[in-house]
Amino acid sequence: MANDKSSHILNASSNLLGLCFVVLTSLKFLKVDQRTFIDETVTFALIFFMLSCILSFLSIRGSLKPGGRLEAIADYLFLAGMCVLFITAILILFNVIA
Repeated sequence: MANDKSSHILNASSNLLGLCFVVLTSLKFLKVDQRTFIDETVTFALIFFMLSCILSFLSIRGSLKPGGRLEAIADYLFLAGMCVLFITAILILFNVIA
């Protein structure tokens, strides 16, 4: 079946999308006035996860041609978002960025 991973991608990417919103909101709530590297990287991850959500949803709906291609793109965007968050976390952990 072409879109058997799409529901899993949609679930995971929407959860991580929410996490990105929490991080950005927390930075604004803590009154961090200057733009930081964390803001920028989390924003890129947010964009990747949002696109992944949209494409996996369209793949499940199947309103377009078979969803295999949309699912594959959503999968790669999800992986890109995960990599961005992982790199950001590692840089914060080793005090490279603040």
